[in-house]
Amino acid sequence: MPPYHWWRTVFYLIPAITVYTIVLGVASLVSSLFDRHGHFAHKCARAWSWLILKTTGVRVRVDGLERITPGTTYVFVSNHQSIYDTPVIFASLPYQLRIIAKESLARFPVLGWHLRRGGHLFVDRRRPDRGGILRRWRALVSEGLSLIIYAEGTRSGDGRVGRFKGGSFLLAIQAGLPIVPIAVIGTRQVMPKGRLRTEPADVTIVVHDPIVPPAIDAPTPRDAKALADRVHAIVAAAVEERRAVGV
Repeated sequence: MPPYHWWRTVFYLIPAITVYTIVLGVASLVSSLFDRHGHFAHKCARAWSWLILKTTGVRVRVDGLERITPGTTYVFVSNHQSIYDTPVIFASLPYQLRIIAKESLARFPVLGWHLRRGGHLFVDRRRPDRGGILRRWRALVSEGLSLIIYAEGTRSGDGRVGRFKGGSFLLAIQAGLPIVPIAVIGTRQVMPKGRLRTEPADVTIVVHDPIVPPAIDAPTPRDAKALADRVHAIVAAAVEERRAVGV
């Protein structure tokens, strides 16, 4: 017989999250007719995130928020342990955040519509339009928006931080945007990759000092890899340190 949390997930959490998604997604879509910057849509996303965490029983602690300056445009680079990473980050960071998502998400009813109308970026991994993405990144500065990137490209299967891909870092160097490494610890206990079951848990976000990318006129993939490796070392060290002490 499936455990209690499986029943709770399937018959309580999934229906509740579906309702949150439809109600707040529709509110977000309607607001996009009047708010071209997507600020109200982001408030809907934060409310959606808070409701999901509250309903699931996820308690979040944020360390290091004082290291970043309100009103500054950042590229937040995080590890990726669970689909709960996004609601945890959106609910916890007081910034107008936009994500870079794979193109297939745009086809999801309500969620995909909200993401596209809210100014989030979609990337076709088979045919990435780097020029178009770079133009959008540079526009973020004038709009006061920040980006969240999962540089591993997929969720971790074992909780360890995988290699960071260099593509986003090359764009960050070209755009001249400061990078903030973020370590998310504990979301894998809520819902790891490949498991249809959630459990209440304590989650910690560690915000590190911003890194200003090197000023290079024509950055190369080698430059991007060096920056990716630097950020990866910071995030991986924080995740392993907290895992070792059970935080």
